[in-house]
Amino acid sequence: MAVRLSGRDKEIIEFINKFRAVDRDSLAELFFSDLKTPVHGCNSVMVRLYRLGLVERTQQYSPTVYLPADAKIKKNSQKILHFLSILDVYKQMLTYSKPKLVVVEDKPTGRKGGIEPDLFCIFKGSPFWIEIQRNQYSDQKMQAKINLYEEFFFSDEWKSLHWQREGKAVFPTVIVITPVRYNVSSNYIKVIQVADIHELMQKYGGSAKTQQPAPKTTSNNGGIRINLT
Repeated sequence: MAVRLSGRDKEIIEFINKFRAVDRDSLAELFFSDLKTPVHGCNSVMVRLYRLGLVERTQQYSPTVYLPADAKIKKNSQKILHFLSILDVYKQMLTYSKPKLVVVEDKPTGRKGGIEPDLFCIFKGSPFWIEIQRNQYSDQKMQAKINLYEEFFFSDEWKSLHWQREGKAVFPTVIVITPVRYNVSSNYIKVIQVADIHELMQKYGGSAKTQQPAPKTTSNNGGIRINLT
């Protein structure tokens, strides 16, 4: 018998497939806020989708975390917390503006060993690659990560990424979400370290053009910019 899915059912499944791990409370907030009891409505729908085999779930966490139906991740994996961190950054962005072209664990080089940002999106008109540091690294390890972004910058491959506008290629700003500040730098790409998106907006959400320091390079970077107004 064919399974009938509502438009909201399909949106929920697509969202879980995109973010890989989504907790029940986030689903209630994002998809059921129009109901008098969002959590109750969410529970009812998610139990149905789970029984239909359209999503997977793990009750190792509270509230329940939902996973894609074909998820290969272990239900007690620390990777789940990683995906929930990405989701949290996305939700912070939603309080200001809905990000576009969201890609979780982006692999823009298409090859192993290249940059692998946790999140790519167009946020308030500007492209961002976001690195979320849940664990503290050494300055050397973080600089090595920034160096990979520089290598990609010099490859010029980024100019032909699918989201670029013809004739107006822009290298995304690299946002490092971190509770600590690393001693890292780049003369070619824009790197910003903030504790969360709220700090990013406090620093650049006003007159971003006057707050943004000029890139220390004479190369044609395609117009590095931050436009969060």
